[in-house]
Amino acid sequence: MEEVDRLIDVLRKASYKDREPIKEQLLALARGENGAGVRDHIEGVRRGELLEIQWELEEVLDATAPKKAEEPKKVEPPPPPEEEAVPDANRPLTAKDLTLVYDDPRGLMLHKAKVGERWFATQFDQKSGQPQTFELHATEIAQLKTQLVGSPYWVIGAVAAPVTAGAGPAPAPAKAAGPGPMMRGGPPKPGGR
Repeated sequence: MEEVDRLIDVLRKASYKDREPIKEQLLALARGENGAGVRDHIEGVRRGELLEIQWELEEVLDATAPKKAEEPKKVEPPPPPEEEAVPDANRPLTAKDLTLVYDDPRGLMLHKAKVGERWFATQFDQKSGQPQTFELHATEIAQLKTQLVGSPYWVIGAVAAPVTAGAGPAPAPAKAAGPGPMMRGGPPKPGGR
């Protein structure tokens, strides 16, 4: 360590241009047999030195620092390809999940789910005046389609509209289809009561 102290003393007195050969000698000692001890000694001496000398000694320490063992890079498996999310046909639906297929101004609207074969009827409650929506069973759907064949209130372009036998416009029904099992109380009465 005496040699290290001597070189540091020479480094203190040397001009900026003369410091490189001295640093090379310190590097050789720090890379030698007792390199760890030399590094520890330089580290201890460096703290008490002027800032300029600290920097020079820091360069020696940085150049002789043991290489950190690189951790093997973990190869992460590629993420699985994103499958198109297949919507669950039984999940709760929102208005954007429904397509209007029948719209009777007397108060009945039929909606079909865009995914799956779920149908919903919406009627206005006679007491509260609020719309009430409920899901229809397959038999109710078939019965409603049969009752409403030829009705002018099927929405144009709706895929679920039943096909009428005649090519012309459907005749207006002489009498409302009646309350029927799906109308749940019948159409609203004039005046809302």
